[in-house]
Amino acid sequence: MSFCTAINCMDGRIQLPVIQFLQKRFAAAYVDMITEPGPIRILSEQADGSKIDAILQRLNISVEIHFSQSLAVIGHHDCAGNPVSEAEQIDQIKKSVLYLKNKHPQLDVIGLWVDANWKVNEVV
Repeated sequence: MSFCTAINCMDGRIQLPVIQFLQKRFAAAYVDMITEPGPIRILSEQADGSKIDAILQRLNISVEIHFSQSLAVIGHHDCAGNPVSEAEQIDQIKKSVLYLKNKHPQLDVIGLWVDANWKVNEVV
C-alpha cells in the first residue's frame, strides 16, 4: 500500500479532483486527507498555534503510521474559509510549502491550486 498526504480545504467540491490528481502524481493508492477551512492561511500566517499543532499531529500520523512520503498543500477558487484573491492564495501556498518542507524535509512537498473549473494545477 502506498500513501500520500493532502492538507486540503474541507470544501467537498475539491476533494475528488485533488485525490485523483495526487493518486496519479505520486502513484499512490491512498490519499490521507487533513482538512481545515482555509489551511493555507493557517499555515502561511502561523498565527494560530493550536490549529498548526493539530495539522502537524495529523501529518505525523500519516507519515509515521502510513509511511506517507509525499505531501500536497492545497488552495482553491471560491474558498469560504480563506476568501482572498488567487494571487494571494498562491503566495500562501508557497509559504505553506516552505514551512512544511522545513518541518518534514524527508517529504516530497508540492503546492496545488484548484481553479474555477475545478482543475488541479501544480504551482509549487
